[in-house]
Amino acid sequence: MSRDGARSQPLPTPRNGKWWAMLGVGLGVLMFTLDTSIVNIALPTLVQVLQTDFATIQWVVLSYLLVLTAVVLGAARLGDIMGKKRLYMGGLALFTLSSLLCGLSPSVGWLIAFRTLQGMGAVMISALGAAIVTEVFPSSERGRALGIIGATVSLGIALGPSVGGVLIGLSGWRSIFLVNVPIGIFALFVVARNVTDSRSAAQKQPFDWLGAILMTATLICFSLGMTNGQYQGFGSFRTVILLAIAAAGFIGFIAVEARLKHPMLDLKLFRNLYFSLSLLTGVLVFVVIAGLLLIVPFFLELVLNLSTQQAGLLMAVSPILSGIVAPFAGLLSDRFGSRLITLAGLLIMTIACLLMSTLYVGMTELEYVLRVAPIGIGLGMFQSPNNSAILGEVPPERLGIASGLLSLSRTLGQTIGLPVMGAIFSVLTLSHALGVQSAATDITNAPPEAIVAGVQGAFHVATVIMLAAATLVAGLWQMERRRQQSV
Repeated sequence: MSRDGARSQPLPTPRNGKWWAMLGVGLGVLMFTLDTSIVNIALPTLVQVLQTDFATIQWVVLSYLLVLTAVVLGAARLGDIMGKKRLYMGGLALFTLSSLLCGLSPSVGWLIAFRTLQGMGAVMISALGAAIVTEVFPSSERGRALGIIGATVSLGIALGPSVGGVLIGLSGWRSIFLVNVPIGIFALFVVARNVTDSRSAAQKQPFDWLGAILMTATLICFSLGMTNGQYQGFGSFRTVILLAIAAAGFIGFIAVEARLKHPMLDLKLFRNLYFSLSLLTGVLVFVVIAGLLLIVPFFLELVLNLSTQQAGLLMAVSPILSGIVAPFAGLLSDRFGSRLITLAGLLIMTIACLLMSTLYVGMTELEYVLRVAPIGIGLGMFQSPNNSAILGEVPPERLGIASGLLSLSRTLGQTIGLPVMGAIFSVLTLSHALGVQSAATDITNAPPEAIVAGVQGAFHVATVIMLAAATLVAGLWQMERRRQQSV
């Protein structure tokens, strides 16, 4: 039986300020998602201004993402123990301060260090935002509320490159960080006044430092191994060692967590098949999304010969549509159930991946938009109902860690999807280039026909992945219907 009833009543908020609470949390979520993508557009500028090279400047992005991936479960568990409001506000304050420091950085080394600090603030926002919203709103409005948060995430991703380009053009690269300072201060004020801190049995429990260290080390080694594999190959010594350490760390983490009375990650959560398979579905979806974000720019710029600005605008189509659809999907899930809407979203994404596998040389921009638009619509229909289903399966004292696992499923999916989908795309492109007697040794030198072959093959694989995710959710829907009928 679902635990929704345990949270049918929201936490009391001052003067019924649940929508003010949503504003405060939403601003934090918008800032951290914007800063996930806004920096990418500034990288060429930063290489010149800070007098560095491409290999070094990548760490401005990578340091932020590594912290987001590696520390999210520890931050989520601390939220359950210390109180979600307190830790969320700490994350907002740290994010705001580090944004100021990033904007004042005198060198690339300091910028990377302050971006790491900014990631520490962002991880608290990422880990606890959905959990706070789930507590503030009643279960009957949870889908709608999480839909708004999902739309905010999509909006942040979509606006990052365009907002960054405008800010850099108007007032230089430092403004992409300094703009966070007044927004962060305002969000802190709103959250302080309108979110009531939760109290649960978990706040009397000790924090599992050994588990946190093991999981952090595991995720860092995994992320570095997957990233290194893109450049040196997955058979290289460094990649193999990093992934082997990650595997050993994961086994050690499971062994430690199984023995502790108050573990960082309660493994009993995964006995709930609905919870576990919903998380797995999220990982599969973001494997495909990561592949889309990596592969499509090559098609737009090298095959259709579009400018970077034109390609950026076309890349924004999918997340914008996702942001528009997400709140409506949340409302529909409140009325018709989360599984049905989730399944509909996955089926739309499956069809969209099949359509993307028909991209060809000489197609128009409109033809591209008609193929990519269903991906954004399907993602918007999938994300908030799936998140609602996951958070509806856990008790109140585990909401923080469940929210952290949601965030981890997104970053893990992207960490896996980038190298895997990138490798498929690269191998297919270069092998096709050899087939047409091209001397290309890099994707950027391959003929357009070879790049199209790589894109088509990668999206055939993406179609299979999405079909597997849809099959999982269809099974969950049938299981849930039988469970409800037996009650």
